[in-house]
Amino acid sequence: MAAEQLATGQAVNRKSRVGTVVSDKGDKTIIVQIGRTSRRRLYRKVIRRTKRYHAHDELNAATRGHTVRIEECRPISKLKRWMLMEVLTEGAVAEVA
Repeated sequence: MAAEQLATGQAVNRKSRVGTVVSDKGDKTIIVQIGRTSRRRLYRKVIRRTKRYHAHDELNAATRGHTVRIEECRPISKLKRWMLMEVLTEGAVAEVA
């Protein structure tokens, strides 16, 4: 199906997420943490959930603290199914000595 869409020139719908880089230790790999909030049905308490995605960063452009946009792509490795699209803001992270 995706091959047919590409052949006809239509864009493929891909999921996109915005999150914060929490690790950039791997070569061409970043780990992006994405948070979401939801409410419990019974008590209406706000619950924060986080998820970490391994993303491919070809140019090693993103570092810790940056806010980035990642997009779904083909499997690149065992864990990487996302690719860095752009660095939205550059955040500072305190250095620990």
